[in-house]
Amino acid sequence: MAALARAELALLGRTKTTLFTALFAPLLLPFSLSSTVEQMDLKGAGLSVGSVVLPSSIGFSLLFAVYSSLVTVYAARREELVLKRLRTGELRDAEILAGAALPSAAIALVQCLALTVACTVLLDVGAPAAPHLAVLGLLLGLAMWPPLAAVTASFSRSVEGAQMAATLPMMLSLLGSGTFFPLEIMPDKLARACELLPLTPVITLIRGGWTGDLSAHDTVGALATAVAWTVFAVFAVGRWFRWEPRR
Repeated sequence: MAALARAELALLGRTKTTLFTALFAPLLLPFSLSSTVEQMDLKGAGLSVGSVVLPSSIGFSLLFAVYSSLVTVYAARREELVLKRLRTGELRDAEILAGAALPSAAIALVQCLALTVACTVLLDVGAPAAPHLAVLGLLLGLAMWPPLAAVTASFSRSVEGAQMAATLPMMLSLLGSGTFFPLEIMPDKLARACELLPLTPVITLIRGGWTGDLSAHDTVGALATAVAWTVFAVFAVGRWFRWEPRR
């Protein structure tokens, strides 16, 4: 798996578009988001600019550095018959997919740490009130999005098709998971529907980890949603993932 991860990291460095999406998009979006968040009425919801931008920045990293890049990676390796050849070796199926995901997950982890430090310094966020919730939210996000990327890639016939298929989940997550618009300022019915999106529990746990005002009921609900999506994604990969090109 380590050798496969090193190979994927080298290939990622040669794919300029994927590399830019993974490395720079999550770092640029928070700057444009902060100006938008400053115009929102956050005091009534008990939020601040920092408590909105910081979790959103981590969400951007999970979407672009992990999900978007891995959808391309899985589709490309399948079409190039790399995955088929790897299955003839010693690695099990889960280890092949996990090895391919390690570089993206490592990049996202480094980004999240850098963004946390930057938001803490520039936006005066302060230390997290419940750091265990923030760590748990990040770990659940890193565990959830690679299998979701594999599921998305499995239903696409080409790399371009996989990128197009990833657009809708990304847009829904960006608009409805509390990244651009916190759930606290949404209408109640819309917020309850958005709570079921896969990125929402991650944002909820991380934001609750910093603000410290996440109730036990909301914590359990976020954990249950995240675990449910992870279990579904793992099951879907085992059931529908294609190891050979779709013809």
